[in-house]
Amino acid sequence: MSIGHDLDSLAFEFARIALLASEPVMRLYARGPTARLKADFSPVTLADEEAEAIIMAELARSLPGVAVLAEESCARDGLPDAAPREAIFVDPLDGTREFLAGNGEFTINLGLVRDGAPVAGAVYAPAFGRLWWGAARAYGAHVAQGQPMPAPAQATSLRTRAATSPLAALESRSHMTPQTAGAMARLAPVLGRPVGSSVKFCLIASGEADLCLRLGPTMEWDTAAGDAVLRAAGGMTTSADGAALVYGKADLGFRNADYIAWGDPSIIRDLSEFAAS
Repeated sequence: MSIGHDLDSLAFEFARIALLASEPVMRLYARGPTARLKADFSPVTLADEEAEAIIMAELARSLPGVAVLAEESCARDGLPDAAPREAIFVDPLDGTREFLAGNGEFTINLGLVRDGAPVAGAVYAPAFGRLWWGAARAYGAHVAQGQPMPAPAQATSLRTRAATSPLAALESRSHMTPQTAGAMARLAPVLGRPVGSSVKFCLIASGEADLCLRLGPTMEWDTAAGDAVLRAAGGMTTSADGAALVYGKADLGFRNADYIAWGDPSIIRDLSEFAAS
């Protein structure tokens, strides 16, 4: 089933749903969360599951019949064999390790992927009260304070910034590897800053940083929403060959390979220029 909403309204609907899903996340965060390990040895908490239940119920009401790939549902029920032309990718708690560490760098992500590209998304960082949403470059990207749900007129429009030296790069706080550190060094001059979850995409979209490099696998629901916001703000996320990151890779289990999120597309480079082979 194809989505009939215009993309800007859809991104704002995703933002509304993300705010609703933040209630159990923040309630359990305040309580001091605990986690168990899933089959892939990644952590999951009750907050992931309660937030996803709210998101799935809201999507069923507002967008009935549209395919949804949500992290915990896929972990429980398995992945589809083929990618729908259009699907909503959901990560109900991106940055579970940051959630458990109590540093606030976790988000709630909803992103629409159409024909392999993220075209609308919303990211909410409830511990910081920052809500980002965006849809295709014709509509643009926005940020506002969440809780209560802001009106569109209360939002600030976002544009990525032109890159200058030294580049401000955001590093994964919980998934930094020696390979990534080496690649960052070859990007010099660069100033690194560790940040968790999809907050990285949104800070680049907000013009607060220049890029984020990630070597190693991630899932498409980890990146779809933030990537949609970044593209709407004028940036781009590319794979190792410098081409736009493609979504809907059912044959690869909906996994991303290495990528870089860029604020200024004029400086996009092939990863082989500085990443270790």
